[in-house]
Amino acid sequence: MPIPCTPYEGQSGTPTIRPVPSKDGSMRALVIEDDDKTADYIIKGLAECGIVADRAENGPDGLHLATTADYDALIVDRMLPGLDGLSVVRALRATGSTVPVLILSALAHVDERVKGLRAGGDDYLTKPFAFSELHARLEALSRRPHAIVQATQHQVGDLTMDLLSRKVTRAGQTIELRPREYKLLEYLMRHAGEVVTRTMLFEGVWDFHFDPQTNVIDVHISRLRQKIDKDFDRPLIHTHRGGGYSIDVGD
Repeated sequence: MPIPCTPYEGQSGTPTIRPVPSKDGSMRALVIEDDDKTADYIIKGLAECGIVADRAENGPDGLHLATTADYDALIVDRMLPGLDGLSVVRALRATGSTVPVLILSALAHVDERVKGLRAGGDDYLTKPFAFSELHARLEALSRRPHAIVQATQHQVGDLTMDLLSRKVTRAGQTIELRPREYKLLEYLMRHAGEVVTRTMLFEGVWDFHFDPQTNVIDVHISRLRQKIDKDFDRPLIHTHRGGGYSIDVGD
């Protein structure tokens, strides 16, 4: 839980933060921000509130820390070297993590905010920002209940997807997938046993919010079948005419 803070005016007239003692203990946050000035500003403010903060300067390092250490909240810049912030959040959510994520971005248009939230962010704060607002948003996020992280893989029958190493195997045999094939399979496995419509696939895998009237889904499903089902007795990927697709062990 965070330590409450009250703003006051320092001698220079610049708003700052005065910590207020709390019996709830300190909050631990991860700041994934490549800009030194912004990161120092946030971490200094958090420290003054009694919040312990680690920092990662790029996407891959941030994702590694987020998946190997326990944090009460993440502050993720959208534009990061190595792996952009939205990709970091998507990869984190794919592991089953429900840690609250506050996305920072200079992209303020409503469509950009929607993209951030749909990627798995819990809140979206545009730059420039006041630290008092950032802290208030963290406090609000910390009050939301969230589950303990457990899932690091998907499994359907003898098909396994390791979400951390991005390795896919069936009956112990490694299956090599292209990035889009992996994303499609991950989406299907995340909804195992459910019929996934074309609209859901266009939005969840291609980030299209309209039907482009192409056979791109059919082509990728066919490629997945060649790799996932062809050399095995029991097919896992099923077509539902007029409905969509599903992945399950069948009857």
